[in-house]
Amino acid sequence: MERPLPGPGPAPPRTARPQSVLFMCGQNCVRSPMAAALAKHLFGRSLYVGSAGVMKGENDPFVAAALDEIGLDIHRHRPRTLEELEEDEGLGFDLVITLSPDAHHRALELTRANAIGVEYWPTADPTLASGNREQRMDAYRAVRDELETRIRARFRS
Repeated sequence: MERPLPGPGPAPPRTARPQSVLFMCGQNCVRSPMAAALAKHLFGRSLYVGSAGVMKGENDPFVAAALDEIGLDIHRHRPRTLEELEEDEGLGFDLVITLSPDAHHRALELTRANAIGVEYWPTADPTLASGNREQRMDAYRAVRDELETRIRARFRS
């Protein structure tokens, strides 16, 4: 009597390092482009990185300044919505990392029709900071540094 051939085996665990990641926030003009720039810089040779927002915002000069301080150039970034990203590139991402509550809600909707993992990284909105220019820049630096730490920890080999 012949024995059946074994199947393909179990699917890899969701905690495995993804090959592609999408960072999402509310308007794709502060947190998600900052995270995408950092991830591309740190892991761009081994990780495909994208960013999008629930709505489209306007570029924020404080983001460019905070990234310029560490040698990253984001001046070519143009905010785009999730729908624009889907139309341009598709949604072939392994993982969506959401950085705001509205983005997290929208990403969870994606899981109904897409085999995609979602992680929520609650991240402060530095645009809410007040004070002089240096005090506002400190809020952007704090978000930048927090994102860098989390990205390094999440995607290191």
